[in-house]
Amino acid sequence: MTPTPALMIQATGSNAGKSTLVAGLARVLVRRGLRVAPFKPQNMSNNAAIAVDGGEIGRAQAVQARAARLPPSVHMNPVLLKPETDTGAQVIVRGRRMGTLRAKNFLDKKKDLLPLVLESFAHLSREADIVLVEGAGSPAEINLREGDIANMGFAVATDVPVVLAGDIDRGGVIASLVGTHAVLEPEERAQIRGFLINKFRGEVKLFDAGLDAVTRMTGWPSLGVVPWLPQAAWLPAEDALDLESKAERRVEACVIAVPMLARIANFDDLDPLAMEPDVALRFVRPGEPIPAEANVVILPGSKSTVGDLAFLRAQGWDIDIAAHVRRGGHVLGLCGGYQMLGRTIADPDGLDGAPGRVEGLGLLDIDTVMQGDKSTTLTQGVHCASGLPVEGYEIHLGRSDGPAGARPMLKIGERHDGATSRDGRVQGTYLHGLFSSDAFRAAWLKGLGAASSLAYEARVETALDALADHLEAHLDIDALLAIARQRQATHASVI
Repeated sequence: MTPTPALMIQATGSNAGKSTLVAGLARVLVRRGLRVAPFKPQNMSNNAAIAVDGGEIGRAQAVQARAARLPPSVHMNPVLLKPETDTGAQVIVRGRRMGTLRAKNFLDKKKDLLPLVLESFAHLSREADIVLVEGAGSPAEINLREGDIANMGFAVATDVPVVLAGDIDRGGVIASLVGTHAVLEPEERAQIRGFLINKFRGEVKLFDAGLDAVTRMTGWPSLGVVPWLPQAAWLPAEDALDLESKAERRVEACVIAVPMLARIANFDDLDPLAMEPDVALRFVRPGEPIPAEANVVILPGSKSTVGDLAFLRAQGWDIDIAAHVRRGGHVLGLCGGYQMLGRTIADPDGLDGAPGRVEGLGLLDIDTVMQGDKSTTLTQGVHCASGLPVEGYEIHLGRSDGPAGARPMLKIGERHDGATSRDGRVQGTYLHGLFSSDAFRAAWLKGLGAASSLAYEARVETALDALADHLEAHLDIDALLAIARQRQATHASVI
């Protein structure tokens, strides 16, 4: 059987824009009438989404599915690593928690995951005209070459041609492209059919000599130079490194402070707030105090609730939050942040770290126990105070109960979710994504004295279309399609 055309976007380093490029190309090709499937063999991110089949995938793959006008599937990201410490991560396989492994143990496990990755790739290929594959990190990390499933290991195993992206905004892009060529094995080098430059600022013509130099030293043709696109910031980010770029230092009606936890997760919850003209979203870096002028403090999700609670205290943020509440300020906890607001967090089985019990911030009369299976569901509900609909998703371990739960924040079907303090100024919920609901967000901001003028979902669609227009203008899309179809020609010659 003739294989489905496929193209893999790899890059010379992390945060080079691979996820955005794949999303933009997906929208370009689906507008041309092609059935496009996004795919990332292995992802490392604490920013997760829930697929329609009920499992976790990287948030970037959910955005790419949206760009391709497809429902997200666990097959689009069969292996997801969610870092819990500097040396260990929770391993999600086809949407389900497999366990927690130290980095060395995962390296030993990778080769066993390749057949599963290939099965998911084949599953998507059967329903698509083209599969767009996103690499991870850089193929130049040759210390991780053995058993690789994220970059060249996958590309060679499937004979998927690769286009290598270089991030010129960081500087040293010529050296990074040529250096990657130098350290690859011959069969890996042969998989790369061209390169592109991403995040260019200034006059593109001035880099013509740079393009010629890369081609001369590598033999790879240039497929285009993509200028910096401000609208790309409207799309959910995968990496916490992007958080500062989403925050604007404005002095407006409503200041929202967000402590940057060490294992911050699902931070795209905050994207709609960052886009609101009447809101100044301030990410508080470690070592900085929570600003006294904040109207509300949001404790975001965390991949390691107990660990991040200790991190929060180490910054003195617990003292700042207590002072904020005494001044009449508001606090909202999302998922792990909600758990931190309670009286205690117990983890008898060590699901979130070492077994034990710790004191919470004591701002909500609830107690949390880490137990049972991980909840991963798409969810619709109603905001109790306003009666407005909300929708989002749940990804959490543990259950929270206590007197404050009698004042829930949301009603989801026949059950209640979250809790509210007696004075109504401290709240928490397990629901991610609730700020994407325009009516709820407007009502919530109105209670803080701010107005909402954002249609969030429409803004994301506008960003995807603007990104597609941008790539059409600056990349050789026909050449990229021809490269993707080389996979068919290669397999046909073998047959």
